[in-house]
Parts: sequence; structure tokens; C-alpha cells
Amino acid sequence: MVNRLRSSPLLRVGLALVALAFLAYGLSRNWNDTVAAMARLSWWTVAGSFAAVLVGLGFMLVAWQVVLAGFGSPLPMRVAAKVLFVGQLGKYVPGSVWAFAAMMELARDHGSPPRRTFGATVIGLVVSLGCALGLAAVTLPLTSQDVARQTWYLLLLIPFIVAGLHPRVLTFALNLVLRVARREPLEQVLPGRAMLVAAAWTMAGWLFYGLHIWLLLRDMAPGGPSLLAVAAGAYALAWVTGLLTVIIPAGIGVREGAMVLVLAPVLDAPHALVIAVVSRLAFTFADVAWAGIGFVAARGQAPADSKAAVYAAQ
Repeated sequence: MVNRLRSSPLLRVGLALVALAFLAYGLSRNWNDTVAAMARLSWWTVAGSFAAVLVGLGFMLVAWQVVLAGFGSPLPMRVAAKVLFVGQLGKYVPGSVWAFAAMMELARDHGSPPRRTFGATVIGLVVSLGCALGLAAVTLPLTSQDVARQTWYLLLLIPFIVAGLHPRVLTFALNLVLRVARREPLEQVLPGRAMLVAAAWTMAGWLFYGLHIWLLLRDMAPGGPSLLAVAAGAYALAWVTGLLTVIIPAGIGVREGAMVLVLAPVLDAPHALVIAVVSRLAFTFADVAWAGIGFVAARGQAPADSKAAVYAAQ
């Protein structure tokens, strides 16, 4: 399939259209719930939440760009946005391979060998997973004693998260996967500075993700800024749950259910479901917005000798 994507522009267009079709289907299937949810919130709250998601995704883009550059493939920001967000539309298609395949082929067009793009994307996910678990471990015990008892194990995960994020550990694991797949290993270990910078940008992104939930939550529950910890932890744990459920496109349904459970100490289930639905909508439209921005901004940016450079690096 990857070889076909490489040689067929029509297949790439077809995959993009399929991804958009699944995305539209997911929205239409929940449209009545979405409209009802939006009616319970002020327009400026929804707009602010959407803006927070856009900023958070932008920080995640910078983190991914830093990791890819650390592996030896620096991309201009506009090109990185195209590769990451246009490729990420593939996550709405059932199956976990489409987004990876699309990103690797888009990056190949701009001079990045597939193994570097694969490595940067996997590390980006691992760093995001580590930051999300760390954020949940710190914030969720503050919500209630019941939640603290149910999530105590998250604190035990922090030392393993820190150890697992060491560049040598991650690069070794990636090279092992590449060898099993009969691919060339990465040429170098990710520099420690690149990992630290990527982790900092990723955590900043997660704080804005928490902010987008808090903006929605404050319309429905008392507490003011003190709810920010609840919001950040709730979305972090819900995202992790959705990510680990790989058989469902983009964790649809799973993330919402997890968020309702985590928000239970401060919000009843119907109102928590409203927040979960609007959050999903915000991320869906933000994905499309960033993909459009990247596609338009990167037009005409492919280096003349990009393909030759890629094959020389393989």
C-alpha cells in the first residue's frame, strides 16, 4: 500500500477524500447531539475553546518539527504543517496505518526519508502520551478522594515515563521496530536537547487542551480557575484512553465516555457529555483547519531535488 501511495497521486487524493468522508460521517451521526450541546453553551465559550485547541495543536506541530529536525530532516514550518495535519486526516479512517503512511509519503516529497518521519511521529506520540499521563497523575488526585483512589497508579507510572522518554531508549526501540520491518535504522540518536524542547512544547500544548475543557466546564459547574486542574486531567486521561483503543478511528466514542466518567465528581453525566461532544467537534474542525492552512501555505515549497535526497539517505 505504501508503494502504491508513493507512485499514484490519484490514490493519495482518494485516501484524502475517504478520510474526509469518514470525518463527515462521524459528525453527521452525532449532529443532533452536537446541536443540542452547542445550545447549552455561549458562542464566545465555544469560540474560545476552539481557539485553545488551535493553539494547542500548533504547539504539538512545533514539537514534532523539532524531533524531525533532530533526526536530520528540518522542514519549514509551513511544510511541517502540511505533512503533519494533512497526513493526520488519515486517523479518521478505520485502521491505524493510514495516517502514518500518508505522513511518510508527504514528508518524502519534501526530502525526509520515511524512517525519520516514522521515528519523529512515534516519538511525538510517546512524548504526548508521557505528558498526558504525567498531567493526569498530578491533577486528577486533586479532583476528589474517589478519583484519587481510582487513579493512584498513575503516580507510579511517572518514573517509568521519565525513563522511557530518554532519547537513547526511544531510538533503540525505534531501530528495533525498523529492523523487524526490514528497514534501515535511524542514522543517529535524537539529541537530548531536541527531546527536552519537544517535551516542553508538548506540555504547553496539553495545558491549552486543558484550557479548552475548562472554558466549557466553567459554563456548567462552579469553581472558577480551580476547575482548570480537573479539566486538564480529565482530557488527558480521556485522550490516553482513546489513543490506546486503536481499533476505533481517532478514539471516537471512547474518549467521550472516559471524559464523562472522570468529570463525574464535578458534573452530572448529561452535562459532561455535552462537554465531551463539543470537545470532539472542536478538535475535528481544528484538524481540518490546520490541514487547510498547511496545504495552502506549503504550495510550491517542495525542494527541486527532494526525491533524490530521500533515496540517497535510504
